[in-house]
Amino acid sequence: MTQDELKEAVARAALDYVVEGRIVGVGTGSTARKFIESLAGIKDRIAGAVASSEDTRQRLEGHGIRVFDLNEVSDIPVYIDGADEITPHMHMIKGGGGALTREKIVAAVAQSFVCIADASKFVDVLGAFPLPVEVIPMAAAHVSRELVKLGGTPVQRPNFVTDNGNLILDVKGLRITDPEDLETRINQIAGVVTNGLFALRPANVCLLGTPNGVRTVKAS
Repeated sequence: MTQDELKEAVARAALDYVVEGRIVGVGTGSTARKFIESLAGIKDRIAGAVASSEDTRQRLEGHGIRVFDLNEVSDIPVYIDGADEITPHMHMIKGGGGALTREKIVAAVAQSFVCIADASKFVDVLGAFPLPVEVIPMAAAHVSRELVKLGGTPVQRPNFVTDNGNLILDVKGLRITDPEDLETRINQIAGVVTNGLFALRPANVCLLGTPNGVRTVKAS
């Protein structure tokens, strides 16, 4: 199976977690786009969606799915999104698409977080994928110096501005053995909006696309 076929398989499997008649949180990125295409097939069975980015909002609306502002809702049964890396503990690196802050906010509201990913994203230790950090533009140099102290090599993502008007520093060279601690430490740096570690709020379940079918993984 190709990587696209694996993404399509987990996107279809994620429909089983959508609660009929309710609002679903929808992530951002290539796998989330596959989920949006699958979700369109059952759009009459849901109340609508909350989007984690402007790109996702536009794609949902393009399929005729009603999109709610997060401030309009108090409860989201499930949030479905991909990951750039995910461990057996359900800790993730996210933000390759630059939507990490809104993704983290929607995930915080959702009762359950279902991660959909192909098997290449499943790792024992996070860090091979550069860790995205969203920063206030005036703080980029300061935050970069602080990230170097933590052992990383930050590189500003070229020609990119987030939906929130901020910059992304992609931090290379990290081997993240304590993701909860590092998530907290980075978020405490003045000028950081948030970082792409999803450890304090991990996934509840991962639907992993493999050549032998979709594998359901829960935290070990």
